[in-house]
Amino acid sequence: MIVRMWEAKAEPKGFAELISWVCEKALPEIEHNPLHVSSEVFSSTDNRVVVISKWRSNPVSLPEPPVLLVARPPHSWDFAQVDR
Repeated sequence: MIVRMWEAKAEPKGFAELISWVCEKALPEIEHNPLHVSSEVFSSTDNRVVVISKWRSNPVSLPEPPVLLVARPPHSWDFAQVDR
């Protein structure tokens, strides 16, 4: 299992629109992929949106958000569970 964390800092006036874009446009584009297991969306008080998605293998990137909604380009990181 691979977990991808995607994070974007929204423009202050674009925060609600960025959340809507993630939920209504970006996630539906990846959730049909047979390797996709699940996704969760989180927000913070400093205008950040985080998507945690779980994949069987080969995670797919979210599409690029509309430029006017983000303060900087999004970042993403892949993680694997640690056996302990």
